[in-house]
Amino acid sequence: MMFPLAWIQSANAAGIIAQALPILAIGAIFYFLVIAPANKQRSKTQTMLEALKKGDRVITTGGIHGTIQGVEGEIVQLKIAENVKIRLLRSAVASVSGGDTAE
Repeated sequence: MMFPLAWIQSANAAGIIAQALPILAIGAIFYFLVIAPANKQRSKTQTMLEALKKGDRVITTGGIHGTIQGVEGEIVQLKIAENVKIRLLRSAVASVSGGDTAE
C-alpha cells in the first residue's frame, strides 16, 4: 500500500512542530523568569543613577556610605567623613539611602 506524498509531508510537519514546542516553551519560561526581570532591574538602576543630585545619601558598590557633594558628568564627589571627599564613577553608586540631608 502506497501512501500519498501529502500524507507523509503533513506527518513530518506535525512531528517537527511537536518537537519544537517544548523548546519554545522553555525559551518563553526562561524569558519571563530571567531576562524580563533583569531588564526591569537594569532600567530601574539606570533611572536611579541619572537622578543623583547633591545632598543624596548613597551607598557605593564597595559599601562606603556618604553624601553627594557634587556631580560632574560621570564623576560623583562623595563626602564620607568630615574633610574627607572622594571622587568616583556614577556607576559605583549602588543605592540611594536618603536625600536632601542638612549638613
